[in-house]
Order: sequence, then structure tokens, then C-alpha cells
Amino acid sequence: MTYLNFNDPAPDVELLNAQSAPVRLSSLWKTGVLLLAFTRHFGCPQCKEMTDQLHNAQPDLNKIGLHLAFICHASVESTKQFCDQRAPNALCLADPNRAAYHAYGLYRGSLWKTFFSPKIWLSNRRVAREKGFKPELPSRGQDLMQMSGVFIIGTDGRIRLPYYYEDIADHPPIDLLLHGVMGANWNKPYNSDPLV
Repeated sequence: MTYLNFNDPAPDVELLNAQSAPVRLSSLWKTGVLLLAFTRHFGCPQCKEMTDQLHNAQPDLNKIGLHLAFICHASVESTKQFCDQRAPNALCLADPNRAAYHAYGLYRGSLWKTFFSPKIWLSNRRVAREKGFKPELPSRGQDLMQMSGVFIIGTDGRIRLPYYYEDIADHPPIDLLLHGVMGANWNKPYNSDPLV
């Protein structure tokens, strides 16, 4: 497994939108800073919670120039059904073969990261109590062990923020996505030359 780091070139993958039309990821980040959120399987309570949080934060994300797109490792039909329910009007892309997942370093997690960690059990209890979400089996073709992640990609096609989950309950705080580390400007390209 190879993780992407800050300022690495973002992999450009072609996926399908809800109308089965091909969409290249580069076409999204060229029009504005892209917040790319990879979901797990659709029966995962934490995946539902993350999707809801990002969808609810979308107006604030848009205010600072972040465009949100979800990637799901499911068929176009299943992806559309999930997003119509959890994130209507959001851009959702189907990646049934997990080409984008693997390009971004998102693979199957260990049993500890996906099931046995006490953080997950505590999260399951909290989400069930607060949201009514309970663990369910994945949709057909989805992988119970698939990990998720969130990436911010600048208009230069470089990674501004790679967020890899420690376990499936490890969502990035919305405040981090909105304001970055020490008030980072997601629109500003990184220049590694200290003299510039």
C-alpha cells in the first residue's frame, strides 16, 4: 500500500456519475478546489454519518471554494440510490472496480481497523443512539473491509490534504476541512522554494 502525501500529484481516474456518464477527476479540480470523499460500504453507520456531515456542511464548504464529490465502490444504480437518500444534489461517482480507491492508497483494512477496535464499538453505540444507524451488511459487490479517506486537491492537481482513517470511526473534523491547519488557504499553491 502506498499513501499519498501533501503536495503529491493527485491520481486522475475516470469514473461514472449517476447518469452513467464518464467523469475525469481532473475535470473537477480544474474548476475549483476539490474535496474528494471516499465512502465505505452502504451498511456502515460511520459511512452514513460522514456522508451526512459533509452534505450538511456543503454550503459552508462552497463558501470557501471547496467543491464536494463522493466516490462509492458500488454500481451506478446503488451509488445513485445511496446518494439520493444521504446527499441529494451532491456529485456522486461510482467506482465498482475500486480503481480510484487503489490509486489513492485506499485498500482493505485489518480486522482491528474495521471491526475490533474499541473506538468502533463506542462509535457504533453513539451513532445508533444519536442517529438510529445500525451496522448492516454491505450492498451487493461492496467490500465490508474497504477503508475510506478524504482528500483536498488544489486546482494545480496536487494534494493539499490527504486524510487516511486510523479506523472506520475516524472521520476528519469538519473544522479541519473548512479551515485547514493553522488557517491554511486551500486555494493557494504550495511553493517549496523558501526564497520565493
